[in-house]
Amino acid sequence: MTFRILHRYLGFFLAGIMMIYAVSGITLIFRNTDTFKQEVQKEITVEAGLTEETLGRALRIRDLKVIDNDGTMLVFEQGAYNPETGEAKFTAKELPGWLDKLTHLHKATTNDPLYYFNMFFGASLFFFAVSAFFMFVPKSPIFKKGLWFTLGGIVLAIIMLMV
Repeated sequence: MTFRILHRYLGFFLAGIMMIYAVSGITLIFRNTDTFKQEVQKEITVEAGLTEETLGRALRIRDLKVIDNDGTMLVFEQGAYNPETGEAKFTAKELPGWLDKLTHLHKATTNDPLYYFNMFFGASLFFFAVSAFFMFVPKSPIFKKGLWFTLGGIVLAIIMLMV
């Protein structure tokens, strides 16, 4: 089997995966905003007697600021917390379930079974990029022009990393 055949069928296989990674990557660009997110009402019980700082971590709310503390309830912008019972009622903004799963695929770590999928995908993309150079005769004008485009991509990536 030649590089050309491997490259062709791997390319078709990876096309679907790349589309999914593209959607999740674009979504992750907006992770610090509310773009794509929906409001969800939550009622959970956490440890009783938490402080403002520890409550934010427990509820996974960044920069949680208590607006009012009358001794029986801690009121914050998104909701309220009862320090005696540990009950918290608040509004969270989350991605829709299917989009959250896509972004999870993109962010999988070694603690996640998706790690193996991501490793396969990364190795496949590397093979895909290298095998492209075996598609043309090295002395052909297309190959030489392709090397210039490759160099342009490398230079652009380096410039973007330095900015």
